[in-house]
Amino acid sequence: MENKSVKTKIDRIRNAAEFSDECDKIPVGEFFWTGFKNKCIKKWGEDFDPYLFFDLDYIPITPNMDPHIKPFEVIKQDGDDIYIQTGFEATIHRSKDIVMPHYDSFSIKEPQEMAEFTFDDPTDRRRFYEDGDDQINGVGDVLVQNIPAWSKRVDDYYGKLPVFGSVCEGYEYVWRIVGTENSLMWMLAEPDAFGDFMKRVGDFLYKFAEAQIKEGKGKLSGMVIWGDVAYRNGMLFSPDAWRKYFKPITKKLIDLCHANDLIVIYHGCGNATSIYDDMVELGLDFYNPLEAKADLDVVELEKQYGGRLGFCGNIDMRVLESNNLDMIKREVLYKMQAAKNGGWIFQSDHSISNDVEPESYLHALNVVREYGNYPLNLDKIKAEITRLDEELNIK
Repeated sequence: MENKSVKTKIDRIRNAAEFSDECDKIPVGEFFWTGFKNKCIKKWGEDFDPYLFFDLDYIPITPNMDPHIKPFEVIKQDGDDIYIQTGFEATIHRSKDIVMPHYDSFSIKEPQEMAEFTFDDPTDRRRFYEDGDDQINGVGDVLVQNIPAWSKRVDDYYGKLPVFGSVCEGYEYVWRIVGTENSLMWMLAEPDAFGDFMKRVGDFLYKFAEAQIKEGKGKLSGMVIWGDVAYRNGMLFSPDAWRKYFKPITKKLIDLCHANDLIVIYHGCGNATSIYDDMVELGLDFYNPLEAKADLDVVELEKQYGGRLGFCGNIDMRVLESNNLDMIKREVLYKMQAAKNGGWIFQSDHSISNDVEPESYLHALNVVREYGNYPLNLDKIKAEITRLDEELNIK
């Protein structure tokens, strides 16, 4: 059952999305790397859970989204080097010493093969109710297998935190099937075949999200849509290509979530500012993560989009990784100015990496909680920024 604390957190995020003056304080969210969590476990004990320990305002939980529901197939293993094939039919290399996995090959190598690729039923209850392997949850900075069922993970947090569901948008999904190079080339060289495939991908993702909401049985408060469509200097492809192939899928997902009273956070790395107006048109609640290293500054973005598009993130990971507490405080206070009228969730500009010390992240949280009650005292915030600038010799 949803308790008062959880309802307060949901209202906090919803009020921030609506730029409402009823927001009590700045919401907080985050994603974490395994190495950071392990350092916290060593410090705070085996029961450490970042979402509960840091009392965050939401947690995303992802069901089995793979096209094919099946265990990982181990192709080859040599010590900590392991090659697996997943339900996306991609062959992936995980090495203990390398944080990110390497995608060695994909099952589709020629454009005509897209028409032959099949999908298991997106509403298959095994996606939600059975333990097992899936690529989105299992292949990241570590390899994890036999993940507990989504329904169990949702139940573990329901009543403690607002639970968000999770779904990929079109590009984030299709590159995992055909590969990055092929997806970029075929949307130009094979527009009919690629377009037909994207319609099938979009249909799968919509039905998967619809089934996820149904099987959530009222326990979901929001949805994270994963969609990396940009890099440091701009879009991976033209905004027109995004509007042709991927915007219709994103629109259907956002409309579906809003029809079910779910808050929507879109996670897209890099500098995708050229489609922010499209996101406004689609009624998106929050854009995440706003990478500072892609020259994004939420304070400046708020001047252009305030009242129309909420933002989630932009706390510079490079500053957090410096583990300099004064620099971290200065970063948090500066970015908080974007939240003067709501519309911002405190979060890093991607996820808390292994190089961040637990004390550094906790310090950032303490700053936003000390200064982040509404109405924000901007004079106090600016005065502290000025003091820190002098102390840190920032011009």
